[in-house]
Amino acid sequence: MKNDILEKLLEYLNIKILSLPLYKIFIAVFIFFLFLVFRKAFTFYILKTLKLFTRKTKTDIDDRIFKALKEPLKFLFIIGGVYFFFYYLEIRGEILFHVIKALLIFDMFWAFYNMVNVFEDKVYHLIGKYGKASREMASFIVKITKVFIISLGVISLLQEFGINVTGFLASLGLGGLAFALAAKDTAANIFGGIAILTDNIFKIGEWIRVGDAEGVVEDIGMRTTKIRAFDKRLIIVPNAVIANSNVENFSRRDKRRVVMRIGLVYNTSIETLKEVVREIRKMLLNHPNVAKDESLLVYFDEYEDSALSIFCYFFTTTANWKEYLEIREDINLKIKNIIEKYPTDFAFPSNSIYFETPLKVEK
Repeated sequence: MKNDILEKLLEYLNIKILSLPLYKIFIAVFIFFLFLVFRKAFTFYILKTLKLFTRKTKTDIDDRIFKALKEPLKFLFIIGGVYFFFYYLEIRGEILFHVIKALLIFDMFWAFYNMVNVFEDKVYHLIGKYGKASREMASFIVKITKVFIISLGVISLLQEFGINVTGFLASLGLGGLAFALAAKDTAANIFGGIAILTDNIFKIGEWIRVGDAEGVVEDIGMRTTKIRAFDKRLIIVPNAVIANSNVENFSRRDKRRVVMRIGLVYNTSIETLKEVVREIRKMLLNHPNVAKDESLLVYFDEYEDSALSIFCYFFTTTANWKEYLEIREDINLKIKNIIEKYPTDFAFPSNSIYFETPLKVEK
């Protein structure tokens, strides 16, 4: 009975699938599974020990390198499992060689990409310390590096499978020319982005105006800059447009200008007018939030249609909009208090109508 079962089992194990005996497929799967076990043991013992070792060092560079290489090192066991799986099945031709080599290339560039990720904050610190202190510039460098690594990895994989990338691009002929022309605007936007960052025109979070677009900068990308308008619209402006336009950066102001006119009624006497102008000028000169190092002008300069106009020109000590409004409110209230002390009042647009009464002629 046992011999019959054994013979039956051997018969099933010798069944061929794609010209391969079933028992060989089972053994190949077992070999691959064995590499997964090795991978688990490597993770649990070797990597865990390395992690404990890196934590004890004074620098965090080895911790970052360990973090970047952890997954690519574990992936090597998958590559080894794939190789011996097909090797045992006697599939050892050029295809297997290229597949394994492609997996190794992928693993290598995966490690490079992870290295950029883990040292990203170091790039921000380095640029901020020795460069133009721009987080956006550091972000741009990181993005360019990642794109370069991915592009180089893809080209390497294509070359591994016998695709001549250089020859392929050269063989495009008119298509390549069309592609180059189409990429012209993209290249202009990329160089525009570089100009924005190197010239330090603006940063994320600053209030700017470019043409009709005005708002707070949300992101500076390789091709476009995103501006959040004050009505919460998202405006996307190509970097080439910004690089060739006048940019107003309101956040770079340290002060805000105030230009205002105060109109008094026409029956105000000269003495009262002089006193009002003098007191307003004195109040502004003594105000703690009015810039003393900038122009401060308070003069009666114009006869308007319905008012004697006093011109006021000065700067606040802050550019913050909320603080600026608080200062404006305080100054306006003080001006009102000054005017209420004198026999005058604020003027408002008005018209006077005169009725002419005809003279009666006695007969």
